[in-house]
Amino acid sequence: MAIQDCCSQPGLRPFEDARADMLGQLDTVAPAELVPLEQALNRVLADAVISPLDVPAFANSAMDGYALRAEDAGADNDLELIGTSFAGHPFTGRVEAGQCVRIMTGAALPLGADSVVMQENCHSEHNRVTIKGDVQPGQHVRLAAEDLAQGETVFQAGMRINARVLSVLASLGLEQVNVRRPLRVALISTGDELKHPGELLAPGEIYDSNRIGVAAMLTRLGVDITDVGIIADDPELIRKAFLKAAASHDAVITSGGVSVGDADHTKAVLEDVGRIGFWKLAIKPGKPFAFGHIDQCAFFGLPGNPVSAAVTFHLLVRPGLARLAGEQLAPTVTLQATALMPFKKSPGRMDFQRGRVERQADGSLGVVPAGSQSSAVFSAMAEANCLLHLEQERGRVETGETVTLELIDGLYW
Repeated sequence: MAIQDCCSQPGLRPFEDARADMLGQLDTVAPAELVPLEQALNRVLADAVISPLDVPAFANSAMDGYALRAEDAGADNDLELIGTSFAGHPFTGRVEAGQCVRIMTGAALPLGADSVVMQENCHSEHNRVTIKGDVQPGQHVRLAAEDLAQGETVFQAGMRINARVLSVLASLGLEQVNVRRPLRVALISTGDELKHPGELLAPGEIYDSNRIGVAAMLTRLGVDITDVGIIADDPELIRKAFLKAAASHDAVITSGGVSVGDADHTKAVLEDVGRIGFWKLAIKPGKPFAFGHIDQCAFFGLPGNPVSAAVTFHLLVRPGLARLAGEQLAPTVTLQATALMPFKKSPGRMDFQRGRVERQADGSLGVVPAGSQSSAVFSAMAEANCLLHLEQERGRVETGETVTLELIDGLYW
């Protein structure tokens, strides 16, 4: 079979080219605001965070045991126990030759001491302590600034604050943090056939699952969502909805109406009220994806098929929203795995197939298709834990071939 490419399919743009083009047309639009640390979870840092102090601020013990001078340790040396250092209640004296201090985990290392011996390696009786074995200077001691030093850049601007980042910010004593305002996103479904879950279906009607799923993904990203609802396949109604949403939001995300059917009006309306950055990509699923602007508001037109909508949201809308929010996304981590059964594919489009990857007995990764690869079968998408990245020029994947994939379990979708 002759290899097809995007040039043999007029209007289709390679994925990487389209993604780079899209990001080049987007700038950060979310202004900065100062919020209490307790409200900063899932927000994006507007400024770099510089440590205002050393963490830890003082040398402290990593063990419950005894603080001493390493040179004084030895089976023949009984050390004088002169006090105790608790976390929050340090010993205020100084350890001299032949002396030691009982110390608890996290307690400040007394002056004069340079090491800690865990209590299991000590024998204490009548204020005398015998150390079992040799002691190295610095043993079981956490040094001041061992974690972070005053003046050090802790996080760069653009970092999304998760629970781990939040804990570090708290360790710096920060009461407030400068973050980007959440993006304001309008979410619209188009289609005469769509009904809200719970409504009765007439012949030919389906439930609107895309808007629910996309809203869930947006919620995980900390976005302020306006659910515009379902708009009928009427160009004038769609036009009014687009203009109203674009006037008060940073981005508009639509579902459906971007193909070439008689009732697909999204592209035509976008051309009328705004400008199209690109439309139709050399990818599967998700070929009929539209990107553009209505005035200064970014526009993302998702396909109507549910798998196509979810995949293009992940591949294109997510990085686009990150750019608008000032977030610096880390490069996608991909893995290599062995196909444990064939994957159907034709050359001509980059294919993001859904799979299940598992560790094999020999430690390698093996992957199988996660059910049907139809863009209308979302139940298979729900079973998947990875997306295969099958190259545009590649054909059928045979058993035993190596494929590239990314894990999707645990992501926002």
